[in-house]
Amino acid sequence: MSSARSDAVPDRIRTELTDPLAALSLDVEAVELTPAGKRRVLRIAVDKDGGVTLDDVAEATTVVSDVLDASDVMGEQPYTLEVTSRGVDRPLTLPRHWRRNRTRLVKAALVEGGQVTGRVLDSNDDTVTLQVGDDTREVPYADIAKALVQIEFNRPEGPA
Repeated sequence: MSSARSDAVPDRIRTELTDPLAALSLDVEAVELTPAGKRRVLRIAVDKDGGVTLDDVAEATTVVSDVLDASDVMGEQPYTLEVTSRGVDRPLTLPRHWRRNRTRLVKAALVEGGQVTGRVLDSNDDTVTLQVGDDTREVPYADIAKALVQIEFNRPEGPA
């Protein structure tokens, strides 16, 4: 199977799922199709403002299953479906990711080198505002090479 063909299936799946999941206020964050012996594993990651609950995942699983059953996108080869939340280990790549992680601690590697670690105070379509120590720093997304939420076991309480 060529790379162009293998990329086409997840892209088509994303296209077919976008509107039905948007009706549940969910965004399709990732579509991954990987071989697993004679089967394949299809992982769909979803997210929404306010976070994804187990009920959201259950409802999304039903919708995804129904859409795939009505489509020929998966072909005849058997597969296992996994629907999950986006998870904190995925990089922040879109403005909505930053908005949804307001008050969270993030570490960002900068395009020009170096890094910045701070708490997300605000974000818009072009920049994120971080609390870095006692300072506030506005960072354009274009200046960020990669950013990840940092796991905090004793996260300070504050306004959400």
